[in-house]
Amino acid sequence: MLRTITFKIALYTYFVLWAPILVIGLISKKLIRFLIRVCAMGVLGLAHWIAGIKYEIHYPPMEENGVPVARNENIRFDGKSIIAAKHMSILEVAILTVHIPNFFFIIKRELLWIPVYGWAFWRMGLQPVNRARGATNMKKLTHAVAKKIMNGQNLIIFPEGTRTKPNHPVKLKRGLLFLAHELKLPILPVGTDTGKFWPKHGKMHSGTANLWFEPMLPCNASLEEIGDAINRHSA
Repeated sequence: MLRTITFKIALYTYFVLWAPILVIGLISKKLIRFLIRVCAMGVLGLAHWIAGIKYEIHYPPMEENGVPVARNENIRFDGKSIIAAKHMSILEVAILTVHIPNFFFIIKRELLWIPVYGWAFWRMGLQPVNRARGATNMKKLTHAVAKKIMNGQNLIIFPEGTRTKPNHPVKLKRGLLFLAHELKLPILPVGTDTGKFWPKHGKMHSGTANLWFEPMLPCNASLEEIGDAINRHSA
């Protein structure tokens, strides 16, 4: 438990020290995106050095029409899919931030109200959503997302809508299907077990966390198919 407390104090201090740097970064969208990525690298470094948490990323060993899906052993990230990831911890958020180029998340709008960090999220182009607005909000959201994707950005969405505990899969929200159908984009499922090492509450555990990029699913895949893919290797 001492390691967990030490890590959380160090992480809080780290975020406080980064705040004035992010304020300076607000002058440029390109700069703030770079600074957020560096900040995420630091989070991963603290998790490794203090909490003993490393991570590995796994990609599907497959090819399509003779053209490798992999880019230097990685999935091709060109904005031509919706990355649907399991959300268990800050850890996988940091990993995705570091490893996916030109990304943007769909986030609940309340996160934009966080001093400094919320401003940074807005400046770098993360897409807020008002969950209380229903269908009207989804139409506006789809239009905003489409503009970002046309600019080559990679959409990352957490279709469960909340952080989940290990071995407690949560039913996926239908918003993912709406976006996939409207934008005619395939879905790239991503599973993880980060919650075993960095849980929402409680003691952290050392070890190697994992992210699994699963084979692509078509835009008309069902919620059950997507959920099965996301949870295939997840904790």
